[in-house]
Amino acid sequence: MTYLELKVILAELREELQFLDNSFDLEAYQKELSELDALTFASGFWSDQKKAQAIIEKQNILKAKISAYQEIRELYDTLQMTYELAEIDETTDLSKIDSDVRNYKKMISELRVSTLLNKPYDKFNAIIEFHPGAGGTESQDWAEMLYRMYMRYAESKRYKVSVLDYMVGDEAGLKSATILIAGPNAFGYLKAESGVHRLVRISPFDASGRRHTSFASVTVVPELDDSIHIEIADEDLKIDVYRSGGNGGQSVNTTDSAVRITHLPTKIVVTCQNERSQIQNRETAMKVLKGKLYQLELERQHDQLELLANNKISNAFGSQIRSYVMHPYSMVKDHRTDYETGSVQRVMDGDLDDFIDAFLIKQNEESKG
Repeated sequence: MTYLELKVILAELREELQFLDNSFDLEAYQKELSELDALTFASGFWSDQKKAQAIIEKQNILKAKISAYQEIRELYDTLQMTYELAEIDETTDLSKIDSDVRNYKKMISELRVSTLLNKPYDKFNAIIEFHPGAGGTESQDWAEMLYRMYMRYAESKRYKVSVLDYMVGDEAGLKSATILIAGPNAFGYLKAESGVHRLVRISPFDASGRRHTSFASVTVVPELDDSIHIEIADEDLKIDVYRSGGNGGQSVNTTDSAVRITHLPTKIVVTCQNERSQIQNRETAMKVLKGKLYQLELERQHDQLELLANNKISNAFGSQIRSYVMHPYSMVKDHRTDYETGSVQRVMDGDLDDFIDAFLIKQNEESKG
């Protein structure tokens, strides 16, 4: 890298750092960390194990953010110093600049996104439901393609995936499926994927080779932990037990262990058939239901949270959040952020980071506006 190239890159890095400074309140984070540190020294701190663990977890998150921010500033100062030395001495060694710049961009991108995950529910695991739209086999195949895409995304993030429910399509694909993705901030990231997804391609199921448009909905809700309490009256529930079936995983058996729970006041229906016993399936289904009810309450309280998963959208043309075009050209475009890419296959293989980042940044800007 030359001196002039470094000058241009530093200007870009400075802009990125300024953007981070606008969203990263170091003083507030340090103050919050000091307050949490004081709590850990209080007598009886460990008398409530769950509360103590929650405080320590929050401490660790804050420490990691502060440390990352300080490392970024130090690396930027190093790059700036190197530039100033090169300005007065042409023999300055710039051989390591490329790797330093790459590290800087990676670190600032990760911290910027993690800073945007500032909602109390962002830390939870994510429950994802898949439902094909109208169109029979074509839409069912598209729903399964999305199912595979999120499986690949979870794999790339080293998240753990559990299949809670899976109903095989008539000829191909799936009729419905529910998975649990467990990992740090899983819901915070995947909430960006809630909505209707549109596919345009030459259908492999059309003997005439015509172009088809298909729709499938993806609904993402948080898996709540014990820190969130949701009241559900027994009389508000209708519970049905039926025989498990389909290819939902090795745990699926042929006994009457599958559970369907209907929440009568909201008409929300959840199912689970992947656990080995009816009791386990019921417990898992209740977790899904609580996540949906919690989200409904959030939406009532905050208009911005309509961007999260909800069942009010029509699974058809005009309501899609993202389009995947495979013919007559290649493009994936998010209609909420206008971010797009021509690398359709890369996206279908689970590379969703740029779409998720764009969504989080826009959501943060809208909440401030």
